[in-house]
Formats: sequence, structure tokens, C-alpha cells
Amino acid sequence: MAGIFKTPHPINEPIKSYVANSSEKLEVKKTLSEMKSSIVKIPLVIGGEHIYTTNQDSVVMPHHHSAKIATSSKASKLEAQLAVDACEKARHSWAALPWQDRAGVFLKAADLLATKYRAKMNAATMLGQSKNIFQAEIDAACELIDFFRFNVHYAERIYAEQPFSPPGQWNRLEARPLEGFVYAIAPFNFSSISVNLAAAPAIMGCTVIWKPAPTGVLSSWIGMQILEEAGLPPGVINFLPGDAAEISNVLLHHKNLGGIHFTGSTQTFNMLWKTVGENLSKYKSYPRIVGETGGKDFVFAHKSADIDMLATALVRGAFEYQGQKCSAASRAYIPASIWPTLKSKLVETTNSLKMGDVEDFTNFVNAVIDQRSFDKISGYINQAKSSATCKIIAGGEVDSSKGFFIRPTVIETTDPNSKTMVEEIFGPVLTVYVYPDQKLEETLRICDQSTPYALTGAIFAKDRNDINMMSKALENAAGNFYINDKPTGAVVGQQPFGGSRASGTNDKAGSVYNMLRWVSHRTIKENLQSITDYKYPFMQEP
Repeated sequence: MAGIFKTPHPINEPIKSYVANSSEKLEVKKTLSEMKSSIVKIPLVIGGEHIYTTNQDSVVMPHHHSAKIATSSKASKLEAQLAVDACEKARHSWAALPWQDRAGVFLKAADLLATKYRAKMNAATMLGQSKNIFQAEIDAACELIDFFRFNVHYAERIYAEQPFSPPGQWNRLEARPLEGFVYAIAPFNFSSISVNLAAAPAIMGCTVIWKPAPTGVLSSWIGMQILEEAGLPPGVINFLPGDAAEISNVLLHHKNLGGIHFTGSTQTFNMLWKTVGENLSKYKSYPRIVGETGGKDFVFAHKSADIDMLATALVRGAFEYQGQKCSAASRAYIPASIWPTLKSKLVETTNSLKMGDVEDFTNFVNAVIDQRSFDKISGYINQAKSSATCKIIAGGEVDSSKGFFIRPTVIETTDPNSKTMVEEIFGPVLTVYVYPDQKLEETLRICDQSTPYALTGAIFAKDRNDINMMSKALENAAGNFYINDKPTGAVVGQQPFGGSRASGTNDKAGSVYNMLRWVSHRTIKENLQSITDYKYPFMQEP
């Protein structure tokens, strides 16, 4: 084949509304019923082979934890080594495949997800991760479709970026895939992130070992099936659920580790980075380490803030998907002059939020992911109840008898460094510090310096001078910064996502900058002139 190929220009996937009696709502309800009536058996996928192990995990619904919906095979050290071998076997042929043929796999996957698999992927995310239909739709369907389409477009841009060639020479850049496998370690909370952690390096020609989270494995497995149906060759992405420590003990010490693509806790990422550092002498090359980690995301209001907008942003930002977003609003700084009015609206709205099963589409919030998360979040709420500086003004009730349910909770504190104000909770808990209006700049410094994180944050104000001043004061406090909006909901191609400090490497998922991390450029200079004399003109004398 010959040609300079252009991929379809990416456009964000439209979000379906799921209004009453709509075809999409009827389809997803039917799929939910079908998926609940059978237990899915999830294999490992190594070199294209589906492997079912005797060592398995049970997958349950967080909102009905006695109901099993899947069993997941677990990889051991043996399977981890087999996955490395599969990557090495597939690496050369996948890298040698013309980029447009690799792109075709992911463009096909996007269309499969947008049509045939949409209801199934959404239903799996709803049941396995306890997301309501809207949260599932914007994640498991729309964002993942966008990742596939936009990342292919970014790959095209990377390949098209070429250096200047003066007369007599031809300069070129090759964007080579990394020389080794990429270890993709996924979180439970976003189906799109899980699949994209594996897919993004693969688009650029890398081979990947993908370890999905055990509490997100059902939707990840469907993502793997979509990629297989789209024509992904065997061994390019190897699907390896299992014990993280056992798998990592093989992969992190292997000479062919080319990179790590990670989303998860700061503590785990620090461990990965430390282990790589201790093993540098073993590797063929320095592994690329890309990570998005924790957050303690803020909303900071000026006295001029629109109170109705602020109240809505706090409720949506803090409590959508039970606060289990790395970008979720977890702390708020509110001036005393507007707090009485805002407090009334915030408490009333929070207490009115309906909570329960994902199949009741009138519920705004559902269950947190598992017992461990339930216990952690409950511990923070109990600590606030006993604190002399904190007062729970909304929510605070927990119940794990049927599902892991925690009422959306608002804590008012007089201490800007109180435990729930500075530590990551990853649940439906918002802590509000009310500051004196005249201490705006001092409180901005507290917001900037009181936590180690810098993922997302939002400010609310009207006057552009105030907006400019607040933005500059919080310049390094968030990698994704919002003005008069909630600090969640980044869209691929619109708001590239990532933070710095203890929130990660800020390589901006959903952008060309992330895709650049999975290639190593080779510069080629071809001389077109006949140079036969070593002497330069300066060597001539009159």
C-alpha cells in the first residue's frame, strides 16, 4: 500500500439521555436483567489464549454484596512470565505493522463500543462498580470511545511531526515503540481508564500486560473482548487479573520492562517508582513511568460567587459516583458572608439525594465499591463525629447489611488542617472550612499548602481581577483547574487530565502528551550530496 493516510477527525461521542421509554434505556434494563441471571467466567488472556485458572476471585455487586455476577481467574508468577514471553513474541510484528493498520483496530473498537457493546459495557459497569446509568454512560461508553478515536488522531499527529530538511539532506523522525513491554495497572473506578491504560501504549506499537482491578474486572473483560473482536493480534495486550504483588514481583524485575502506565493510589505508585529505581541496572532502557494517583480536590469560593451554582457544583462534584473519583470535590473553602445561605441549600440538597440500587434509575448515589472502602470512609465519618473542631451537618449514616451504602456527608470544620480536610478519603464526604472574608489570601495559601496533592480544583468568583488573583495563587495546586464549575468531568480532547505533586506525573491522559510517552524517537539524516573532500572552506589561504 502507498499513501499518506488521514484518520477520521475525532468528535466526542454524544451522551445518550436514557429518558423514560427511550430505546437505550429499555436496552440497558434488559441487559442488566440478563447479566444478573448468569455468572460470567473471566479468563486470563495470554498470547490470545483464554486461560481459566483454579485460583479465582468472586465478583459481586457492591450494592448487593451477596449476589455474585462473575468469577475471575487469577494469574500467578507462572502466568506473569508467560505474558512477558507473549509480549516479546508479538512485539516485532506489531511494531512493524503500518501505523494505519494498528489504528484501524482501535477505530473499529470505538464503533463496536458505540453500537453492539454499549449496553453490555454500561450494564457491567453499573453492576460491577455500582454506577448509575449516567455515570456509566459518560465513563464506560463515551469516554472510552473518545480515548480510542482521539488517541488514534494523536498518533497520526506524532508520526506527521517531522523536522526541517535543508538543501542536500533529508531529515526524518521515527516514533518507535518502547523496546520492551508496558505494565498497565488499572483502578476500579473508571472502566474507560482501565482499558485506556492498556490501549494507549498499544496504539503506538507497544505490547502490554494489563492488570485490571479485581473490583472492576467485569467491565475490563468486556473491554478486552471488544479489542479482540476489533482485530487486535494475539499477544499485543495480555489480560492478567490477579494478585498485584505476585504479578509485580515478576514484571518489575524483568529486563524487558519498558514502561508503567498506572492509575491508583499515591502509596502504590511510590512503591512502583522505588522498585524501578532499585532495579535500573537490570533494564535494557530506563522505563517510562506514567502515573495518575491521589487527590484532595478543592472548591474555593470568593464572596462574589453565585451561590446557586456553587451549591450545585459542590453536590455534583463531591457526591457523583459516591465521591469515588480521583477528581471529586473533597474540601471546600467558603467565605463567612455567604455560608449561611449556601449551608441551607447544601444541607437541604444533600439530604434529599436518593440512594440505592443501580437498577432504580431515580437514585443519584449508589454503593461504595467494597468492604475495605466502606470501613475506611466510615472511619473518617466516625472520627469527625468525635472531633471537637468538626460537625456533621448532613448525612453521616452508613449501612453495609445488604450493600456498602454511605450517605453523602457534609462536615463543617473550624480547623483547615483537620483530618478530613487534608487526607484523601475517596468517598462521599465533603468537608467545609468557613473562612473570614478578610482572610482570603491567607486561606488561599492554606488551600495550596495543606495537602501534598495537586490534581483538580475549582474557584468560584465573578470579577475577573478576583479570578486572576485566585488562579495565580493556586497555580500549582491543581493540574486540572476549573473556574465557576465543579472539579470533575474532564472530557477527552477538551480537558487533558492529570495532576502533579503527589497526584502523579501530569502526563495528561486524553492528549498527545500522554501518547508521546510510549514512543522513543529515532532521528534519521540522509545525505543527498556527493562529499568527497575532507577539507572545509576555512582551511583555504589566499
